[in-house]
Amino acid sequence: MPTTVALPAIHVRAYRPADAAETLAVFVAAITVTASADYSPEQIRAWARADERDVSVWHQAMTARNSIVAVVGGEIAGFSDVDANGYIDMMFVSPQYARRGVASALLTHNEDVARTSATERLTANVSLTARPFFEAHGFSVEAEQYPVMKGVQLTNYRMGKSLAIAPQ
Repeated sequence: MPTTVALPAIHVRAYRPADAAETLAVFVAAITVTASADYSPEQIRAWARADERDVSVWHQAMTARNSIVAVVGGEIAGFSDVDANGYIDMMFVSPQYARRGVASALLTHNEDVARTSATERLTANVSLTARPFFEAHGFSVEAEQYPVMKGVQLTNYRMGKSLAIAPQ
């Protein structure tokens, strides 16, 4: 009988300055490895821009978005954010933790934050790769979009989800 190794608990916490390099590495890996199944090499290069990223600029952007990280066994497995209007700007998971509950934990946290601040809906611009995940979690496609990055056109989806706000 095969033995199944359980994933250590997923802990979601606020982003810290010391997380900058590791979250940037998760971002680049999620695009260059996971998303490479759905985008061309040219699109991956334009989106990841791995050789152009600066850790201090990345840190400033992560701080400005009030980012959160998912930690598994002391390692950052993914990160996300949600603003006061319910917009999720980023949600990325390390390829080694894909399909292991990390994105679900991040989304649950984002939904809890949004509900606490009485935000009625969540929205996100979602990649081809992430669309099935978001659909499985109650999001619907509102528009197909064609953003251009570094002169290269990609495809993504504007998606949204209404949140039931519990009465006070």
